[in-house]
Amino acid sequence: MHTYTGAQPTPLVIADQGHFWVGIKRTQQPHGQVASGQMYVRYQIPTEQRQPYPIVMVHGGGGQGTDYLMTPDGRPGWADYFLRHGFAVYVVDRPGFGRSPFGDGMLGPASPPPAYAAIVDLFTAPAKARTPYPGAHRHTQWPGSGEIGDPAVDQFMAALDQFQASPATTQAAAKEAGVQLLDRIGPAVIMTHSAGGPFGWLVADARPQLVRGIIAIEPIGPAFAELRSGGKLEWGLTAVPMTFDPPPASPADLTTEIRKAPQGGLADCLVQAEPARKLPNLRGIPIVVVTGEASFTAPWQHGVVDFLNQAGAQAGHLRLEEVGIHGNGHMMMLERNSDAIAGALVRWSAANVQ
Repeated sequence: MHTYTGAQPTPLVIADQGHFWVGIKRTQQPHGQVASGQMYVRYQIPTEQRQPYPIVMVHGGGGQGTDYLMTPDGRPGWADYFLRHGFAVYVVDRPGFGRSPFGDGMLGPASPPPAYAAIVDLFTAPAKARTPYPGAHRHTQWPGSGEIGDPAVDQFMAALDQFQASPATTQAAAKEAGVQLLDRIGPAVIMTHSAGGPFGWLVADARPQLVRGIIAIEPIGPAFAELRSGGKLEWGLTAVPMTFDPPPASPADLTTEIRKAPQGGLADCLVQAEPARKLPNLRGIPIVVVTGEASFTAPWQHGVVDFLNQAGAQAGHLRLEEVGIHGNGHMMMLERNSDAIAGALVRWSAANVQ
């Protein structure tokens, strides 16, 4: 049910649209050969393509590409916003999510579907949680009450899916599919969200010449973190290997040290112990990490930026409150001021992507 009753934008003018799958493997199962590892890709090409490169939108953990298609109160999503601003837009469902079917035994076991109570406490009404996270009181942008019974929460919950138990398996499948996607469409800007963050780092590592920029919306982290869903970011920001210089023989070679938080209210985070190994394939790619003022990830997103820059990348940090955009949580693309955020990202791309 749509609750939005505001003015509708002018019609989109599309030159081409459609969908396809990449990353397809033929896997033998007891009953026969099946498709596995596939990633669904939806694309729209505007008639007036004013931007030099397309943008690939990658959802977070438990979500799907619909996070970018429409907000839960019925407004056009970021896919339409970027399309109206002259981008060709590719929206993916990472392997095992959404329209990329999950099959037990191909991507491994999975968690149960997420429960309303946990989602409400973390994403839609964190200030009302029994034990709110730090900064939750600043969250003001959910398009509804955010509580169970809110139609916008129902729309959000309907899109959520289970997590695969192994982040390494999930990330490896996403990397392979992402590489095939860029091999097919050519150079692009990659936008990632949350647990989709490794998609950007891994595809850029594998195809640096095809990644012209990375917009990382609150990527999973901080570096070397133990994950809520299980597993660890053993290679810094990923659970699968990346290209370091000098090359480590194993994750154990990536020794760490604590870097103190730059100011009060932020967390101390791990970086590499000096001398730090570099990520040569990320060097020269414009990167921005985007953080909402009221997100549960806000206290440690600076640790992602620190890890990247220490490893030789060129990563900036866009804290939304510092550009006058307030009250946002982790699902900022679904919130009331989503267009204001998208505008800031379009401006970043215009200023940084060549």
